[in-house]
Amino acid sequence: MLAEYFPVLMFLGVAIGLALVLLSVGFVLGPRNSNEEKSSAYECGFEAFDDAHMKFDVRFYLVAILFIIFDLEVAFMFPWAVILDKLGPFGLVSMFLFLFILVIGFVYEWKKGALEWE
Repeated sequence: MLAEYFPVLMFLGVAIGLALVLLSVGFVLGPRNSNEEKSSAYECGFEAFDDAHMKFDVRFYLVAILFIIFDLEVAFMFPWAVILDKLGPFGLVSMFLFLFILVIGFVYEWKKGALEWE
């Protein structure tokens, strides 16, 4: 069993080793001249004048959560599609039930106005 995963483990080992070597070489050989210019504000051109902890509207978080929920739907559908022929009618019905529950949740969110942006 381990012989089947050996190429993958070897690839991961080489990738991790190469990443560590390259990061170490850059850290050792890279220049370290710290000055006032490097520490200055560079994103917008002026110094920060307010607190960085801004309040965001809750709708941003709601949209993010809805995206994660419906993104997970796709993550469940790919393995299901791969083995659909082995699952038979039970697998088909169970996936339709899963999708039906998600559609009910989507319609509920839609009716509650969670997708409305004013």
